[in-house]
Amino acid sequence: MTDLYERMRREHGAVVPVDISPGIEAWLVIGHRELLHLTRDEQYFSHDPRRWTPLRDGRVPTNSPLMPLVGWRPALLFADGQQHRRMRSAVVDALGRVNGHELIRTVRATAERLVAGFAGRSGADLVAEYARILPLQVVTELLGLDEENGPRLVEAIRTIANAPTVAATSANRTMGRILLELIAEKKRRPGPDLTSWLLEHPIGLGDEEVLHNLVVIIVAGNQTTVNWIAETTRILLTDPAFRSSLAHGQMTVDDALDLVLWRFPPTANFPGRYATRDLRFGGQDIRAGDMLILGLAGANADPEVLPEDGRPVVGNRSHLAFGAGPHTCPARDPARLITRTAVDTLRHRLPDMEIAVPEEQLPWITSPWSKGLAALPVRFSAPQLAAEAPAARNTPENRP
Repeated sequence: MTDLYERMRREHGAVVPVDISPGIEAWLVIGHRELLHLTRDEQYFSHDPRRWTPLRDGRVPTNSPLMPLVGWRPALLFADGQQHRRMRSAVVDALGRVNGHELIRTVRATAERLVAGFAGRSGADLVAEYARILPLQVVTELLGLDEENGPRLVEAIRTIANAPTVAATSANRTMGRILLELIAEKKRRPGPDLTSWLLEHPIGLGDEEVLHNLVVIIVAGNQTTVNWIAETTRILLTDPAFRSSLAHGQMTVDDALDLVLWRFPPTANFPGRYATRDLRFGGQDIRAGDMLILGLAGANADPEVLPEDGRPVVGNRSHLAFGAGPHTCPARDPARLITRTAVDTLRHRLPDMEIAVPEEQLPWITSPWSKGLAALPVRFSAPQLAAEAPAARNTPENRP
């Protein structure tokens, strides 16, 4: 991908014309400086997709696979200015009430159950049997879902994530029903969970706003965490220097997570911003109503922000994997904690784990928005018992 971004920069500069669907054009922003400008300037670049010219002109079908990403919702992801700040304050405050130590225990317990499920086979697919399952199970617990509806929501989200099919449309309706029922239940009997905290926030979100902000938290955060867990594990298994640095204390798990965010951000490209007027930007003539896509992976690979050897510096968190500006991902801290604990549990429980196929045979799922492992087959001897895993120390990577 680095070669592709270099070619784009040579031919077009920091802002690249792209087709995101037949006959539908947009701009991909791959300059680090330009992407910071794009994410910070709400006067010229709006989050409201109702400004998008092809959508207003009726050129984007209602059943287009673009619509789940760019269809407007009353949620923080699609709002500007005061309306965005209002909803974001509620989401940030709710996420801030999540107890980090409790979350670590929840993730670790979930991870232990998953490892125990395949421990006797001396092998597993860490995408299908671990990375795809763990974040969803943790999030359903954070939402306050019961044992009956939690698995139903997990299944619905898996179906939605697979492909834009009729089944995905039905699963989307199922997800909406489950969340509406959850909201009604938490209004009657609130608990120590994200849903209740959003409902009782003094900003006064309506039920529809709570629903759609929950959808954004679930859908936007799920696949990125899956990719982050899987990609970090892959690097640990296939890069001897990376694994050795971690094993010998030259690198922490958080350092490893950040290097993955630099090189292989879980979301490569993220829509969108919409120009509010005609302007010259990144050497291109942008028209009012044009879509601009955040080229997170391309901006991370911008030579202007990397050392001469092109390798990110350990400890440098100026990557753009979580976006930037007022819309920086509000769940980045819980996502890091979940990913760190998931990777750490695998390392301690399966210390001799190794990849079960040649690296070049690993299958990938690619889309205009992300690239993630479709499978990560591994083999291992008998796992260590949970009680034998090294005790957590009060080091930076073990603090919530």
